[in-house]
Amino acid sequence: MKHYKNQDFIERVGKKVVEIRKRKNISQEDLIERSGLSLSQIGRVERAEINTSISMIALIADSLGVHPSEVIDIEFDITPEYIPPLPPKKKSNERKS
Repeated sequence: MKHYKNQDFIERVGKKVVEIRKRKNISQEDLIERSGLSLSQIGRVERAEINTSISMIALIADSLGVHPSEVIDIEFDITPEYIPPLPPKKKSNERKS
C-alpha cells in the first residue's frame, strides 16, 4: 500500500489542538503533564510536523478533556484527487496466486 499523507489535514488537526488547548487555558506544559508526552511531541503535532497516529490524537483529546472527534472536527473537502482508485476486481474464474 502506498503511504498516504495529507499535509493540509495534518495542519488543520494541529491548529485544532492549539485552538482547544488555548480555549481551555491549558499550557503546553500542562498538556505534557496530563498526557505524559514530551514537549517535542506536542509541539510537532501542533506545528503539523508529524503525521500522528489515531492513538496519539485520542490521548491528546483525552488530556484536553474533549472527545477525539472534536480534534478532527474540521472543515475539510475530500476531492477525487485525494481518493486513490480501487484496484481492479479479479474475475471469479481467475485463480489466486
